[in-house]
Formats: sequence, C-alpha cells, structure tokens
Amino acid sequence: MKLTLPWLEEHLETTATVEEIANKLTALGLEVEEIADPARALAGFTVAHVLEAVPHPHADRLKLCTVETKNGIRRIVCGAPNARAGLWGILATEGLTIPATGEVLKRAVIRGVESQGMLCSARELGLGEDHTGIIDLSPEGLEVGMPAARALGLEGPVLTLKLTPDRADCYGVAGIARDLAAAGLGRLKPRDFTPVPSRGAPGPAIRLDFPKGEEKACPLFVGRIVRGVKNGPSPAWLRHRLEAIGLRPISALVDITNYVTFDLGRPLHVFDADKLQGDLTVRFARAGERLLALDGKEYELAPGMTVIADASGPVSLGGIMGGERTGVSEHTRHVLLEVALFDPLRTAATGRRLGIESDARTRFERGLDPELVLPATEYATRLILELCGGEPGPAFVAGAVPPRRPPLLFRADQLPRLAGITLPPEEIRAILEALGFGVEGGPETWRLAIPSWRQDVTSEACIVEELARLHGYERIPPVPVKRCEAVAPVSATAEQRRRAAVRRAVAAQGLAEAVTWSFVPPEHADLFGGAPVRMENPLSSELSALRPSLLPGLLAAAARNLARKQEEGGLFELGPRFTGGRPGEQVWAVAGIRWGRAAPRHWASPDRPVDALDAKADALAALSAAQVRIEALVTAAEPAPWYHPGRAGRLRLGPNGLALFGELHPKVLRAFDIAAPVVAFELDLDALPKPKPRPNKARPPLEPLPYPPADRDFAFLVDEDLPAQQLLDAVRAAEKKLLREVRLFDVYTGKGLPPGKKSLAVAVRLQSPERTLSDAEIESVCARIVNAVEKACGAQLRR
Repeated sequence: MKLTLPWLEEHLETTATVEEIANKLTALGLEVEEIADPARALAGFTVAHVLEAVPHPHADRLKLCTVETKNGIRRIVCGAPNARAGLWGILATEGLTIPATGEVLKRAVIRGVESQGMLCSARELGLGEDHTGIIDLSPEGLEVGMPAARALGLEGPVLTLKLTPDRADCYGVAGIARDLAAAGLGRLKPRDFTPVPSRGAPGPAIRLDFPKGEEKACPLFVGRIVRGVKNGPSPAWLRHRLEAIGLRPISALVDITNYVTFDLGRPLHVFDADKLQGDLTVRFARAGERLLALDGKEYELAPGMTVIADASGPVSLGGIMGGERTGVSEHTRHVLLEVALFDPLRTAATGRRLGIESDARTRFERGLDPELVLPATEYATRLILELCGGEPGPAFVAGAVPPRRPPLLFRADQLPRLAGITLPPEEIRAILEALGFGVEGGPETWRLAIPSWRQDVTSEACIVEELARLHGYERIPPVPVKRCEAVAPVSATAEQRRRAAVRRAVAAQGLAEAVTWSFVPPEHADLFGGAPVRMENPLSSELSALRPSLLPGLLAAAARNLARKQEEGGLFELGPRFTGGRPGEQVWAVAGIRWGRAAPRHWASPDRPVDALDAKADALAALSAAQVRIEALVTAAEPAPWYHPGRAGRLRLGPNGLALFGELHPKVLRAFDIAAPVVAFELDLDALPKPKPRPNKARPPLEPLPYPPADRDFAFLVDEDLPAQQLLDAVRAAEKKLLREVRLFDVYTGKGLPPGKKSLAVAVRLQSPERTLSDAEIESVCARIVNAVEKACGAQLRR
C-alpha cells in the first residue's frame, strides 16, 4: 500500500513530520517499509525559459539555445528535436547529479561551443521513459527559477506500507488517517458524502440472481448512470497523485475509479453504458462462458464465479476485473458507475483459480465496509461530474446493506490476562471511541458496537489487541516467561521417532538425502502406478500431477547429476507419496536410488556396477531401523512393473509386502534420459507393523553371552533354480534356541558340479547363554540342520 504525505493530509489535519508519521504507523502495526521523496532527487533543478534556439554552427542536429535562468542568461547546446524559442523546461546546472544515471554534470564543450548546463528529458529526471525530447511545461503559473519538483507537480514524500491481511480498512488512505487520528497524531477530516441530486431517467435495471442460500455472493449492488460525460485526460493533480504510487494514468473515468480505490479502500468500476445490451444481472457464471478482460486476456469461467452479465453474457468478473468489450474510452458519452459488495472467499477463490491479481481483488477478498457502498457512490459521482461533467441519473440499488454484527461483550480482566497491562476505564473508553467503536457499560464489562469497517474484529482478544497497540506496545513491561517444568517433555510421537531412525539408518548406508517436489509431470507419474492424479491449479504444466512414488523426483535429480558428469552416487528421500486426490490419501514412504559404480575405483577391489543386492541392503537397513524382524522376512520375485522383471524383488513379512528393491526397468530410465544402471528401493513406513510398546520406559535387559560361540560351515548341492532364501529359512527352522546367526557366504556353479546344480555355502554360529557347548551338542544341532535342509530343499551335503 502506497500513499503520499499531501494525500494523507487531505484526510488528517496534522503538523507531524513524515518521519514522525512513519514511526507512529509502525508502532500501530502498520509497518512503513520505505519513505521515498522524489523531490529530494531534484533539489537544485529549476525552471528555465528558452528565449532563442538557433542551429549549432558546427552540427546539423544540435541547437544553440539562449536560456533565461535564475542566475541570468546562459547558452546551452541541446540535441532535442522539440527545443524551440518560448519553451519552458527543466534546467540542470554544473555540479548537479542526474537522477537517471547518477552522473555529476560537468561543464562541456560540444563541437566547439561551451554548454553551460542541460535541458532535461523526463527519463533523465527519473520521471518516466520518455526520451524523445526535453520536458515541455505549460507556462501557466511558472516563473524562472521555480523548483522543478513544484513545477512538475511531484507529489511526495511517498510512504510504502506493509499491511497485514486482516487490516482491510487500511488499504485506503482514509483508514490509515483514522488510525493516526485515534493515536493522537492529528484530527480526522472526513470526505464529503453529501448525496448528489439526480436528474433524468435511471440507467439499466440490475437484478441479483443467485440460488437460494448463496445470496452472500453479492448482497448489494448499486449502479448509477451519468449521461453526457467527456472522458479526456485527467487533471494534473490526479495524474501526479496516481503516478506517485506507481499507477499509470489512463483517462479521467478510469483514474477516478483507481483514485477512490486507494483513497477510501473502496474499489469501483465504470461501464460504457452504450456498449451494454439491456439490463444487468449479477449471477454465477455458466459452463463454457468466457470473458475478455481489461488486461487483454481471455478467461474461461467456471460455475460458482460471480459475474455481471448483460443480454450478451458476462461483461465483468465481480470484485476482480471488468471486461474489455464494455470498457470506457475517449468516445464514451454515457457511463454506468458500479459500486458493489462481493463475497471475500468467493472472490479469493476465483482470483486464485484464474490467476488474476488486481487492486480490486486485494481489497474485496479481505472484506470491505458494507456501509460505505452508498456514500462511495455519491463521492465517486461527484468526482465524475467535477472532472468529466454530465448529468447523473438516480442510483439503482439491488439488494441491501447487510445487517450490522451484534454487539461484542468485553471483560476488562481480559486485558491483563492477554496483554499484561491494566488501563483505567476512561482510557479504555477513549481509545475505543477514537477507533469508531460504540461503547456502553464499564468498568468491568463493556458492550461494544463494532464499526462496519473493522471486519477483522471478532472476539475479546481483538479488543485487547486494539487497546494494546493504541496504548503503545513499547509501553508494555517485559515479563520473563516462567518455566513450568525443569525439563520439557518429549514432544515427538512414536511415528516421528521411527522416521528419524530410518532417516539416520539410510544415510549411514552412504546415501545423500534429497528433498524433491511433491508434484511431477503426468508422464512420469504414469510410469509408477496407474493414472496420475492431476491438480486443478498446478504450479506449472510440467508439475501438474501428485507423485505416486518418491522415485520420479530422485530419478530427475540423478539425471541432472549424470548430466554434470557425476557418474556414481546415491540419493534417498523420506516424505509423503499420494495414492489419490482426497484428504488422507497419502502415506509416508522412504525410497533410495544408486547409479553407476557400486564404489569408487580402488586398487584393492575390482569395479562393478550397482546391482539389486545393493538396493536390498539399503531396504533391509531401513526396515531394521523401523524395528522390523529382518530374520522373519522372505524375498519374493514379485517386482512392481517399473522394476526390471528379472533383477528385482519384494520383501515380505508373512502375506504382507513391505518393500520393493531391484534394478529399474529400462523404459523408466529412458523416460528420464539415464544411460547408467540404476537400482532402487522403496517402502511405505505407514504400512510397516507397529513396534510392540514396552511395559515401561526402561531399556530391556542385555542378554549376556559370556560363553564362546561355535562356528560351522556347510556346503549344500541344490537345484540351480532354488532360491537361497529357501535354504536359509530351512536352516533357521532346524534350531531355534542355540542358533545366533545364519549367513550365505558363497555361491558356486560350473566345473565339478552336475548339470543343473549349484553349491550354496552357509556359515552358522551356535552359542548358549548358560554354558560352553560340548562337541556332542554341536554335532547334534549340525545333524538336525543337514536333515532339515535335505528335507525342505532336496539338498545334498557336500563332503
């Protein structure tokens, strides 16, 4: 929000300096981000009068001007095509800094003639982009030596405020002045809202047509016809004021609507009445309707969007932007002024869906003063008559002003409870009345009528905030926070602790954590599990689907790394993936990928590419950290479609699949333009079995194993297609009590073995917590292991 000091002084009678005003606004919660004074940059620049302009004796395109200045007659060389005798311009003399370039002006000799200054263009003064000629001022009211800022009508200083979204009343200069007056920095000067007498017939009829229960979409709409207007350029004061806050003057009618928007915080719109076809209807848009808006873009409207329509269809988007077809121009002779109320939530939703940002939307979606509609109609009508002439017809009012909210009961004891201060009853009354509240009762309980412009005040806490900020936040004594407990209780849930443990375990495997978008291209989502879930309002067309897996983002990151010659690496991510588009259709998951070589080149080990077993090891580390019994898992050759069918698998716990791992399918890698081998794992943390709660917070006792273990190796001859997991399961089933570890350490096929056979070598560790095992006990367990494997796998012990 921007405003100028002269503009503020039209609403506030004050002697405060701009610095005092800025400090007070910030103290009130209306933070001033910047104070810019355009006149300061033009200090020393003055008005000069060109008495004579003759061709330069040594250059065809230059002129030698005789200029009257406050310091006498000067000769200035000028190359502007509009330099002529009689012109009034802005003079820069030696030693001044040119605002646009920052260069200090020096005396110069141009083509043999000394130039004693410079006549400036608008761009050189930082006042616009016009550099086709020097500034040509109207001579009315000018005198030689007048400061340039005054002659140019520059308005300043300019204050830029950073407003919070709840203070909709301060999105107009009048609201800001009201707060300053309440804080004692001046006296409020209200605008003239006296009704303007009407003449002639009313304009088009206006009808509100909404389904029952949806009337709040537009509870009040006022239209007023003004006939016989002349829509030319705005007067200088209005142009300069709009330019000072960054708006481009267009025409008197359009400038009036922009002016009132920032003056009162009350957006308006004007239609060229001759371009309207019949009466107006305020309704919801219909499927298939489109609107060519004033920004030159055509928008496809959706049901539920509030539009103003004539017989031909929508002509304006309620609370957001008007249509180009019915916009005013220099040929406009009859204008229809619109002042209305639109539902803030619906306005915000429509603006977000269509991607339209406008000053009107900014104010409507924050909530406007409903009681300002009719006064603003009179104020805007008066401005139109003053600047454009014409004859106003009677206002056509559709709907009614919404009823005021019921009074708010405020208990005085809430002030010390919430703000830590107490105020005397007379100060409470004075502050609230200065802010526009109707005050009854006291001193313990107050009955407050909330002003219509304070839509943000809804509770006693809001009243406490108003009293505290007007009293002064800097006057609230600091109080240390009392600690209720010596040590704060643990706030992380069991699920959060498990996620943290999994994150640490996967990182310990050598994978780097990545955080990728939750949105992916639809063609990438399609590779990982069915039809993609598309978003209605995506960040971009390339990120328009919810990710069904964490792998697309990781693969995209790997592709970027590979393109930059990172030929091996590993990444993982822990976060949500989406199973649908409804609330709750997401699960927490962890996934990781490796690509290229399994390890950096080293003399002690041969190079090898990553393989499925690397991914399986990562998956097992994650499951172990999640307190899943690794020894109970079974590996099944059941890969998902995005994995290589012969080089991937699934880890199962009973009938439940817990994790996928393996080499990714070549078509997936081609989609990401990856030529290197890539292996991956993924598992859903929410699908894992919950750890059994311990009866108390103490750790389980350590099982002592003071007696030495006994290690034995077995080599079994089995069918070549037998999974090693089946053999390991048979070994574990043979002995429950003494068996501590089973590990496959060798696989052999080839010379010395019958066709269709392979050798699996298994290491077994036996250990008792009570005694040293005897040879007889060890031999007995070994015999049971051999018998169990022969029976379960059809294996034969190699001797």
